[in-house]
Amino acid sequence: MNDARTVRAGRHTVKLNRPEKVLFPAPDADGDKGGDGGASRAGSGGRSGTGGEGHTKADLFDHYRSVAPFMLPHLRGRPLMLERHPDGVTGPRFMQKDTPDHYPEWITRAEVAKQGGTVTHTVCDDTATLLFLADQACVTLHRWLSRTGEIDHPDRLVFDLDPAKDDFAAVRDAARLLGGLLDDIGLPYALMTTGSRGLHVVVPLNGRHDFDDVRGFAKDVADTLAAAHPDQLTTAARKEARGDRLYLDVQRNAYAQTAVAPFSVRAAPGAPVAMPIAREQLDDPAVHARHWTIDNALEQARSDPWADFPRTGRSLGPARRKLGALQG
Repeated sequence: MNDARTVRAGRHTVKLNRPEKVLFPAPDADGDKGGDGGASRAGSGGRSGTGGEGHTKADLFDHYRSVAPFMLPHLRGRPLMLERHPDGVTGPRFMQKDTPDHYPEWITRAEVAKQGGTVTHTVCDDTATLLFLADQACVTLHRWLSRTGEIDHPDRLVFDLDPAKDDFAAVRDAARLLGGLLDDIGLPYALMTTGSRGLHVVVPLNGRHDFDDVRGFAKDVADTLAAAHPDQLTTAARKEARGDRLYLDVQRNAYAQTAVAPFSVRAAPGAPVAMPIAREQLDDPAVHARHWTIDNALEQARSDPWADFPRTGRSLGPARRKLGALQG
């Protein structure tokens, strides 16, 4: 058995060590089911993995190689927090912010301020970097909502729809309600399954607002929606205060906080993927938070589900005025 593979990616050669190491166990006998059904391993262009033994490091590497053209636009210029699982997803987890000295010099780094000093984050600007991180058993990439050039001013706003139970029907309902409110106040948005239990609703911003302003606005939107649907939704940060209601989480909209990047693999059996979806796919009963895995992600990526996502972000001023009128 060959212990390593080498791949040329642009100007760089990346080595994949221990490609047959199993990182993800196979789903359990019930298919590791989500709220509306099990994680599918069907789909054209998928991989066979290692059958009943789960997915290997090579499967992870090949996934990131195949989705790189679609994923890199969501990563370039953004500091990352890297979720690494060197012994597989059932072993210890390492949340890595600082870039180790032994990483290749051609990998982009970004030194950003933290309390009491600075931290040098890895930035994934090219396919070679993405593949190197896969070789480091970086399963999931968590990205900042701002870019290095304007680190204090996010160009993304994220609502994290977090159900009280593994119930994607509740997530669908919340996404429709939130989407309706965003339409009413004139903000475009896109949807992404998290690969876990919920859904992210992503709003593009023009980068002129700081984190405090963005998070305050997101909280106002969430509070407005929760007040209109108090039996379904909550903004209570404490779990014991939520009951069976879905949590509208806006805490990611803060300096140094991160959100899982589109097309990232999640550390769970079956290797589910955080997947952008088209709005109409929200109505597909087969779709749930873990519907896509590294076996069928490429087909969805090629469908360009965020084709209507604006290239230019929005100012929050007009939306804030419309929200105030609705509240008044």
